[in-house]
Amino acid sequence: MSTKPSHNLVWDRSTECVPLEERRALQLKKLQDLVERVSVQSPFYRKQFQKKGVKPENIKTLDDLRRLPFTVKDDLRDNYPFELFSTPIQDVVRIHCSSGTTGKPAVSGYTARDMEMWSEIMARSLTAAGATYRDVVHNSYGYGLFTGGLGIDMGARKIGAATVPMSGGINNRQIMLMEDFGATVLTCTPSYALVLAETAAQMGVHVQSMIKLKVGIFGAEPWTEEMRAEIEAKLRLEAYDIFGMGEVIGPGVSMECAYHNGLHIQDDHFLPEIINPDTGESLPPGEQGELVITTLTKEAMPLIRYRTRDITRLAADLCPCGRTSARHFKLAGRTDDMLIIKGVNVFPSQIEGVLLRHGELAPQYVLVVDRVNNLDRLEIQVEAREEFYDLGEEAMEQFTHKLYHEMQQLLYISSKITIVPQRTIQRSEGKAKRVIDKRKELTSGALI
Repeated sequence: MSTKPSHNLVWDRSTECVPLEERRALQLKKLQDLVERVSVQSPFYRKQFQKKGVKPENIKTLDDLRRLPFTVKDDLRDNYPFELFSTPIQDVVRIHCSSGTTGKPAVSGYTARDMEMWSEIMARSLTAAGATYRDVVHNSYGYGLFTGGLGIDMGARKIGAATVPMSGGINNRQIMLMEDFGATVLTCTPSYALVLAETAAQMGVHVQSMIKLKVGIFGAEPWTEEMRAEIEAKLRLEAYDIFGMGEVIGPGVSMECAYHNGLHIQDDHFLPEIINPDTGESLPPGEQGELVITTLTKEAMPLIRYRTRDITRLAADLCPCGRTSARHFKLAGRTDDMLIIKGVNVFPSQIEGVLLRHGELAPQYVLVVDRVNNLDRLEIQVEAREEFYDLGEEAMEQFTHKLYHEMQQLLYISSKITIVPQRTIQRSEGKAKRVIDKRKELTSGALI
């Protein structure tokens, strides 16, 4: 945690730094208005409220949020495309949907006021990282149905920064334009930031002297503090974590400030909870569980108690930056990314944290899960750096053996460690694919 931030910029103190009691009163009023509105305008929520036996007049305190039903991603798919909308389609000015390649996607709609709100929270987010109208934002998030690129774009426009709408891919061109256009802010997934750093090194572009980057805003996938250190060392910038999801709004639901002690939730628009993912029980600040979001102000498609599947915990204190919003800490992973191997819960981020502590290893890895003779088997493939081969054959074997025991102590299960040459593992232009679960292929094959 940084104790001496390089800046302490706030976009709008009148909304981000209001006294805590005033903030809570505003949240309650917005929650009551939301429940009243969807009980009239949303057939889906009207039916859900009836099942739970809850009426708008039952919401008298913020604790009464627990009376309301959860919403899950299957509800979005089951009501595809527009059955969850609370406004007529003629009032919707933007439609996004999830990037899934199978089945019906999860759709999200936006009114003009939703778009204004999204621009506002993205302006807050970029400002929290120190970006201003003087900056050049190199935006390598994907544009299109994915919300990342357009969300960043709207925020950069709001603060008056120049934006380079690159999207992903054509890595050499990315580096050339960052250098030629004087990019100072890089926005993309953390895994793609490392791909760009690798590309710059291959091109002979010295990042510190030839590229002016000062800030990176990275999200759309879980990443560790070890990954942050790797990115900052290779790209010579200060890395910030941003969180969001298309179903809720897109990027900007929460954002780190210069203190890097959690992500500030824009909780005048998105009311957070942490629940036990197995029981649905609400958990107090400090306890780890699943993040649940209620969209207090979204018009086209408001969501009540939406289960994000992201695992984190809420902070119990206020941030020194002056913002009074709730904060959550870095995501430990997603419940739907969690692997169950031999009865043990395994998150890719746990493994990443161990791998990136070793300078002999590159930050490119993949987990291959298979089932042999009815037993689960985990193989961790990770790329080596030149330093690994400099160790010599005997020391290389000792290193691999040591890494095996570190993983065994972390996971409480045995795994195979395979250290492969550089550029062996496939790179991604967006979200990195960290897991290949061959057990799913076996299951699918059995059903055919």
